[in-house]
Amino acid sequence: MDLGVMIEGQEGLTWDRWRRIMRATEELGFESLWRSDHFFSLSGPRDRPALETFLSFVLVATETSRIRFGPLVSSATFRHPSLVARMAAQIDVLSGGRFILGMGAGWNVPEHEAFGIPFPPLKERMDRLEESVRVVRALWGPNPANVEGRYYSLKDAMCEPKPIQQPMPLLIGGSGERRTLRLVAQFADEWNGVGLTPETYQAKRAVLERHCADVGRDPRTIRHSQMVGFVIGKTEAAQRAHFTKVVETLPGLGRGDAGEVMQNMKGRGWLVGTPDEVVQEIGRRQEMGLTRLMLQHQAQEDFGTLELIASEVLPQVR
Repeated sequence: MDLGVMIEGQEGLTWDRWRRIMRATEELGFESLWRSDHFFSLSGPRDRPALETFLSFVLVATETSRIRFGPLVSSATFRHPSLVARMAAQIDVLSGGRFILGMGAGWNVPEHEAFGIPFPPLKERMDRLEESVRVVRALWGPNPANVEGRYYSLKDAMCEPKPIQQPMPLLIGGSGERRTLRLVAQFADEWNGVGLTPETYQAKRAVLERHCADVGRDPRTIRHSQMVGFVIGKTEAAQRAHFTKVVETLPGLGRGDAGEVMQNMKGRGWLVGTPDEVVQEIGRRQEMGLTRLMLQHQAQEDFGTLELIASEVLPQVR
């Protein structure tokens, strides 16, 4: 199982902190580094620092040498897909072929309203995501690129330089059974299920396999990953201490008894417990078919927790 670090970049992330997280992720032996694509905080004051997603990846490309990285996920509503394709290709070149482009349909209404970005109904957002994927794939392929769509069209478009990776990995995030999982079956190299318990993951996986059968694709060619929250500590007191730091970022979790809240979090798919308990749960998910977990590191300044995972979890799950 590959373990990556996932950062909510809109929750107070500064350039100095991002650089320290990048270095820690690489030096401690994590496989990858991921971050969200949002314009302001989803859980706290809107004036928290929120680094622009693709600009932050330029630093990862140029200031690390080993880890893979990418967005979880880039909203199709935020940027024209031709711009996304060009940025992704050039970041891949800068990194020596380590970038993974994660794409999704977009969902957070307040961001769109605040920045004057249209927020179409769900069907149109899904249609735009599908066309966006087609545009991105076309631009990464042989020149010139031509696409005729309802929302996006290319006419003899050129994209140079091309990504180093051929094919460039494309991740699609989400678990909608009718459209999202069908797009995964059609186009994605990796499917990232968000907010799924092991039981709901199994049900969604069965749906994905049916879509693969419909489009004539071997489901084994799609990597399965999951973004997952976590609370970890060697003792119950240490777990509560970590939980308290997580609540500083996600104050909504602070309502109620900490022990009960953590138990509920575990029931919603979070990894909660001692290092050995977390290892056991990771093993369970690996047995079900997941090969990469992106650990949502909510307490961004808590480097001790990353060191604990690196020393007592990573060696047991590789």
